[in-house]
Amino acid sequence: MDTILFLSHTEQDGKLPRAGLEALGAAKELAQALKATLVAGVFGKVTQPAAAQLAGTGAARALAVTGADFADARYATDAAAAEALSRAAAPTIVIAPGTSRLSRVLPAVAHRLGGRVDTHATAVAAKDGAPTLTRWFYRQRMEATLKRTERPWVVLIDGGCHAAVVPDGGAPALEEVPVAIGDAQRRTRVTGFKAPRSDAQTIRPDAKILFVAGAGWTKKQADGKPHVEEAEKLILGFLGATKASLGSSKSLVDLSGEGNAVLTFMSHLNQIGQTGATPRHPKGLATCCHGEEPHVVGWRFINERRAVNLDPNCGWARGKADVVYVADAFEVVAKVNALLK
Repeated sequence: MDTILFLSHTEQDGKLPRAGLEALGAAKELAQALKATLVAGVFGKVTQPAAAQLAGTGAARALAVTGADFADARYATDAAAAEALSRAAAPTIVIAPGTSRLSRVLPAVAHRLGGRVDTHATAVAAKDGAPTLTRWFYRQRMEATLKRTERPWVVLIDGGCHAAVVPDGGAPALEEVPVAIGDAQRRTRVTGFKAPRSDAQTIRPDAKILFVAGAGWTKKQADGKPHVEEAEKLILGFLGATKASLGSSKSLVDLSGEGNAVLTFMSHLNQIGQTGATPRHPKGLATCCHGEEPHVVGWRFINERRAVNLDPNCGWARGKADVVYVADAFEVVAKVNALLK
């Protein structure tokens, strides 16, 4: 009989990250499908608030590694905590969220345990009584279903791929797992955090809306002149009012290398598509981009797609968007911003 370990770190407030709740939901469903034993393991400076989020999952045990040494992301201490929790649970399968913190340490932990690891999984399921995972390859243009015979099998699930579990009932009692941390494991120290201003932050993975700007924003407008400064104000005004995440077509981020006018806050990190990111927001709004196939590849997980384009025959109008507004994006966004105020 399989034993499935859900493994996650906690945030500063002691709660699980959203990606952790999603991975917990996947672990719960897999345990039910395989009729396996589910064990939960969490680590961090504070772990008690996470216990309440484990309610109703059917976990047979809830393990925790708690202490100031595990407050910040640090390879040595995170790996020690994850290894201790895994050995205490003795799992055949480990399900964890694909956060940057866990993605850095769990491959090594799998090696220490004599197991195997797979990252960027988008789903886990039971097929013919055996666990399987699904993931994408080649810029997410090919989908594969994988099985492994090696155990323990460590699986990191990408965020946004599974519904977050909803706590139901009383919190389970946490069993503390002791982990000895020495000075050698404390050599790396976190001295502080640096983050961009809230109005400068344009990539928001948890945002409900993805706003994508195309190269049309920097082209000549009806008066024969480009209006890049106006475009910047309109786009930043929309992002500020809606707290949307900003995406870009490849043609727009490539303009800087061609000596053309560019949006100063745009970089290749905002690129959506075959050679960019594949976000998972509930809604998406494309403006001034034509819906070319390589760009639309990045929209495969957006639930509701809308586009604004002056060309009624653009790619978005050919079955790639739910709604296409044939209009001037400058006028549309200006009107929306006015309404939002």
